Amino acid sequence: MLDHVGFQCSDLARSAAFYDTVLAPFGGVRIMDFGQAIGYGVPPMPDFWISVFDSGDGFRESHIAFSAADTATVDAFFTAAVEAGAEVLHQPRLWPEYHPGYYGAFVRDPDGNNVEAVCHTAAG
Repeated sequence: MLDHVGFQCSDLARSAAFYDTVLAPFGGVRIMDFGQAIGYGVPPMPDFWISVFDSGDGFRESHIAFSAADTATVDAFFTAAVEAGAEVLHQPRLWPEYHPGYYGAFVRDPDGNNVEAVCHTAAG
């Protein structure tokens, strides 16, 4: 289970615009903004953070999956992400190789991270 997760971003403003758009289908909004770090979530507490890239060498792809209540939310995430310019990794579909009912969509965010929306209770 996640408490919070964060990504460092090469262009914080560009990434913030992306996440402002793609987290909306989940009810996710900016909760805290410190200029160098922005916290998102469903109020009252942020559980997803983006910040200015200021440490580490090179790039390491990160993966995060946002939990969706239903397949419509996965589809809405995917549409929002594509409209925000995300690279499509995998369009929304059932992934029975993961487990029955696993419905997910995968995109690449502005910094190259693998971002997923997943519903674990989709009808097959």
